[in-house]
Amino acid sequence: MFSIRRTATTNVAHGTYARIDLAAISSNTAAMAAAGGVPLMAVVKSNAYGHGLVPAARAALDGGARRLGVAQLDDALALRRAGISAPILAWLPWRRADYDAAVLADVELGVEAPWRLDLVAEAAERNGRPARVHLEVDTGLSRGGATADDWPQLVQAAREAQAAGRVRVTGVFSQLACAEVPGHPSISVQLGAFDDALGYASAAGLEPEVRHIANSAAALTLPESRYDLVRAGLTLYGVSPVEPVGELIPAMTLCSTVATVKRIPAGAGVMYGLTYRVPVDSTVVVVPVGYADGLPRAAGTAGAELLVAGRPRPIAGVVGMEQTVLDAGQDLPSPGDEVVVFGTGADGELTVAELAQRLRMLPAEILSGIPATIPRIYES
Repeated sequence: MFSIRRTATTNVAHGTYARIDLAAISSNTAAMAAAGGVPLMAVVKSNAYGHGLVPAARAALDGGARRLGVAQLDDALALRRAGISAPILAWLPWRRADYDAAVLADVELGVEAPWRLDLVAEAAERNGRPARVHLEVDTGLSRGGATADDWPQLVQAAREAQAAGRVRVTGVFSQLACAEVPGHPSISVQLGAFDDALGYASAAGLEPEVRHIANSAAALTLPESRYDLVRAGLTLYGVSPVEPVGELIPAMTLCSTVATVKRIPAGAGVMYGLTYRVPVDSTVVVVPVGYADGLPRAAGTAGAELLVAGRPRPIAGVVGMEQTVLDAGQDLPSPGDEVVVFGTGADGELTVAELAQRLRMLPAEILSGIPATIPRIYES
């Protein structure tokens, strides 16, 4: 279990902070595990989509995740240092990654080519214990993984390394390209290619513990893609990449505070380029949040509104690097009032999915773009 400490917003010197609902992550994890019907790997890459690597991982495990997945080995090692003992897959270790540390920490590694398998096996031999690997096959994304032509060579190398006691093939996986588009013709082609790759590996004597290709979208819409494990990422944080799933709860509320309030005359221009002018004498509110803090610069021109003391206020002009100006009309908010950039939507604020839709962005772009310098306040 983990402890939860809520810090008063008045102690956040920056003025901008992200409230993270860990119970929401646990609840979303439980919902996705129930929907998938097979064990779930919680994907906590990119600082858990901006939510905080270690707290989010613990919350997901609390919600029933059996495994954790990250892109970078450093994240996997950080989870181990935090005392997390669940199986962890790092599927994107770079060539000079610390494979010795991975072996000693019992981190599973994604392997897509014989040359990487050799590096991992050498580390295993140096440390006197087999490395745990998941072989990656490229079924059509044309990114990571061995192609169909290269797959036999990788399988043969893995079989020999496993026979020598240097590795243990614990998984075979791939990545879907268009799971978010139900009925896309590439889906059946990729699943067929994955079945072919699994059949070849099995015929060669490799029997992995888990076979996995399903991401969040596939877990929700493609039962035939679930195999032994589904990998859930964005949905754990309350955003569905396909048709809305009612029980998912947005886990992050990005907040700031009113810094300055002042009246300006009718016709006054606001922010760089003076593209926005108040039509009548108005109150403007300066908020210490900008595109360096995760609020995209285009939010102003896209008509986004932020919630100030419970009321939606339009962005006046462009979003600055660390400041944004809001048009409060005839109201007079007070310095220190809370500003909600996005949240659950329960109080009328935009959700991150709604903000992303207005900006023609992905919710993951916004969430993962919130820098680590923005304080996270964990609550339940």
